[in-house]
Amino acid sequence: MVSMVSALLLAGIMVVLHLYKKKSSICYPPGPPGLPLLGNLFQLETVKPWHTFSKWKEIYGPIVFLKVLGQPIVILNSKRTVEDLLEHRSHKYSGRPRSIIANIVTGNMAIVLRNTDERWRRMRRAAENALGINASTNYYQLQTVESILLAHGILSQPKTWKAQVERASSSAILSLVYGHPPLESLDDPSTVFMKQFGSAFLESTMPASSWVEVFPFLERLPFQLSGWHRDAKKKFTTFNSKFQQLFADIRNQVDKGYEQTPSFCATLAEGRHVHHMSDQECSWLAGMLHFAGQETTTNEMRWFILAMVSFPEAQQHAQDQLDQIVGRSRLPSFSDLKHLPYVRAIVKEILRWRPSAPIGAPHVAAEDDYYNGYFIPKGTICISNIWLMNHDREVYGPDADSFIPERHLDKQGNLKDEHSDGHHAFGSGQSNHLMGNETRTSKGFQISNGKSIKLDLDLEDDDGLVVRPPPFPIAATPRFPDAEVLLQQTRDDINKEFLPQYVQQE
Repeated sequence: MVSMVSALLLAGIMVVLHLYKKKSSICYPPGPPGLPLLGNLFQLETVKPWHTFSKWKEIYGPIVFLKVLGQPIVILNSKRTVEDLLEHRSHKYSGRPRSIIANIVTGNMAIVLRNTDERWRRMRRAAENALGINASTNYYQLQTVESILLAHGILSQPKTWKAQVERASSSAILSLVYGHPPLESLDDPSTVFMKQFGSAFLESTMPASSWVEVFPFLERLPFQLSGWHRDAKKKFTTFNSKFQQLFADIRNQVDKGYEQTPSFCATLAEGRHVHHMSDQECSWLAGMLHFAGQETTTNEMRWFILAMVSFPEAQQHAQDQLDQIVGRSRLPSFSDLKHLPYVRAIVKEILRWRPSAPIGAPHVAAEDDYYNGYFIPKGTICISNIWLMNHDREVYGPDADSFIPERHLDKQGNLKDEHSDGHHAFGSGQSNHLMGNETRTSKGFQISNGKSIKLDLDLEDDDGLVVRPPPFPIAATPRFPDAEVLLQQTRDDINKEFLPQYVQQE
C-alpha cells in the first residue's frame, strides 16, 4: 500500500515537473516582470500609456509581452511588427477583445467591437460604399460650408475659437451622417444626445469598467441580481431607439422619392437592400460613424491651430502658396488642393505629429502563433503604439518629435508618394476635412497667440484615449484689406443659397 502511494506521489511530482519544464521552455516576447496572479496590473498605466509603452521599447524591443490577471497582452511598438502581425497575418489577428458591458450597451451592433463575421462584413461593405473615394466628393459642399462658417466665426470672435471649432466639427459630422443643417449652437438636441452616447460608450469600453469585466463568471448571475446588466440594458434601449429614429426619418424620405442632401444615411437607405442590411444595423453603423468622427475632427483642428500659433513660418509658407495658386479674390476649393502640396504636407504632419488616437484599436490572436521565435498564445490582446510609430527616429530621423511639414515633400517641393513614409493615423476623409478648414482659415486671417510667450507643446490634455492640446488663447487678424469682406460675402451666399435646401426638405 505504501509503495503504491509512493508511486502515485512520484508520478504526480513527475507530471508537475514536466508541465513546469514545458511552460518554462516557452519563449514569450520580452517584457517587464510582474507579480504572482496580478501580473503587470500595476505597471499598465491608465493615463498616457503610450509613453510607458515607448519606454519599454528601449528596454525590451519592438514587441513587449505583459500579463494582467492572467490575460496575455502584446504591445507592438514598431511599424514592422504591426504590419507583420495585424496586416500580413490579419486572418489570425482580426478579432476584437470581448467587452461584456460595451456589447450590452450597443446590443452587439458596434462594428468596432465585432469580430470578422457576416454582420461585420455587411456593415463594412455598406460603409465603404457610402464613404469611398467616389462617394466622398458628394460631401465636399457641406465641408466647404462648415469651413467657411468656421473661418468667419473665428475671425469675428477669436476668444471663442475653441467653441467655434467644436461647433463646426459637430455640425460637419452631423451633416455628413444625417443630412442635418448646420448647427447654430452645441445645445442642439442631436449633439447633446451624441455626447451622451459617446461618454457612455467610452466608459463601457474602459478596462475594469465593471466587476463583471474582471470576473466574467458574474455574467451568469440572474438579470434581477445584476445591477450592471440592468443599467447597460437601459442605456441600450435609449440609444437604440434614438439611432433608429434618426435613420428612419431619412429612410422614409428616401423611400418616398424625396430629394435628399447628400448624407451617409441617405446612401445607406438607398443601398440597404443591396447590402442586406436591417434598419437596426444601418442605424447603428451611422451612429458609430458619428461617434468616431466627432472627436477626431475637433481634435485635429485644435492641433492645427496650435501648430500655426507655434510655428508661424509654416503658416506663412502655406499662405504664400495659397496666394500664388488661388489669389486673393476668392476662397480656395477642394479642386485647388492638388496644387497645394505644402498645405497638404501640413495636414500630413499634424496627423503624424499629434495623432488623436495614440493607441490603435486592440486586436486578439485567434490562435497560437510564433513571431521571430517568440510564442504568442491564443487570446492575446495586441495593442499598437501609434504614438511611437509616428515618432520613430528610425523612420523620421532624429527630429521625429519636431513639427516639420517639409518631411512630406520631395526636393522639388511636391508631396511624396502616399506610401513612401506614411504614418499611422486616419484616412482621406479626415484629411480632406482638415485641409478644407486649413485652407480657408489660413487664407482669410493670420493666427497668433496674441502674446510674446511660447506655448509649451509638451503639455497634453487627455482622457486616457485621446490626446488634446491644452487650453490657449489666440488672436486672429485679417491678412489683407478685403479678407474680412470676402468671408462675409461668402457667409451671406451660404445663407441665401445653401441653407434654404434644408427648409425645402422639411
